[in-house]
Amino acid sequence: MVRSSLGKAAATCLVLLPAAFAAGENPCATCHREEARSQPHTAMGIGIQLPADQTVLKEHPRLTFESNGYNYAIERKDGLSMYTVSDGVGSLALPIRYAFGVSAQTFVFEYKDHFYESLVSYYPSANGLAITMGSERLLPHNLVEAMGRETSGEEMVSCFGCHSSGGVSQGTLTLESMKPGLDCEHCHPGANTHLEAVSQGKPPAAPSKLGVMSAEDTSKFCGACHRTWDAVVRMRTWGELNVRFQPYRLANSKCFLGNDRRISCTACHNPHADLVRDEASYDRNCLACHAGTSSAGTALQKSCPVSDRKCVSCHMPKVELPGSHSVFTDHQIRIIRAGDRYPN
Repeated sequence: MVRSSLGKAAATCLVLLPAAFAAGENPCATCHREEARSQPHTAMGIGIQLPADQTVLKEHPRLTFESNGYNYAIERKDGLSMYTVSDGVGSLALPIRYAFGVSAQTFVFEYKDHFYESLVSYYPSANGLAITMGSERLLPHNLVEAMGRETSGEEMVSCFGCHSSGGVSQGTLTLESMKPGLDCEHCHPGANTHLEAVSQGKPPAAPSKLGVMSAEDTSKFCGACHRTWDAVVRMRTWGELNVRFQPYRLANSKCFLGNDRRISCTACHNPHADLVRDEASYDRNCLACHAGTSSAGTALQKSCPVSDRKCVSCHMPKVELPGSHSVFTDHQIRIIRAGDRYPN
């Protein structure tokens, strides 16, 4: 009776879940195989690399850099990477506890019960170390300042809250239960309750599904980490620096309509897969609005007189931030004309 009330799909999960738990697998994979297979290997799925899994530092067992009279070295030995800064007289060495990011990485360590963000980071475009973005103007006066920037508790809560699961609870760091990367529950509140109900043979309440959210709601949801329009305005982050904040930039687009899911984050990006870099692959998203008339015969947005291929190559320009060693796609969709200044 219990299984018949649950339905065929839930009954199948009820049979398979115990085996998944016993094998140490993601129990969500019993029903959501493709998502559970791909998501853990994405940038969001990884989030943070702990010492044993710091792939970049394994592949580069010795990295060096010099800036402002200080010498930096990151050396890996016996499964641990040591971050050392010296001034020719003394030196300070600390183990890298957390490597934030996947390809480009910034390092976080503890010194005298305080968290520090490394003054130098790894950038794949430089194939080595360079000053961490945002710290270019810092002029260290001693080894501690040269080692890194002391961070506030609030900042660390934000960092671990967006790069890990279980690392923050009610605004407080809970690193003893922290798991690198974002798990299902992180983006689908109620996923754990759903699993528990199925495993107990109870009618499962479905967790939240981002695909049914409006563009405005999705922007706010993703903006919790990628910065909402309101957050950027409050921070007064003007100029090219805000190109990193995609929800803010997208909301500035003339074609952004808060109630239209065709312009939402998840309309173009699958959060369970790596970012697709083939520009032509996004044409179908642009043409969903800019293709003359819809299948129902209703008028859509004005079509482009130049081309219907690789739309984003013209209307979402690439912006390289000075000192960042990184190129970002500007999500403020617009017509670009020669000599245009960067729009806030």
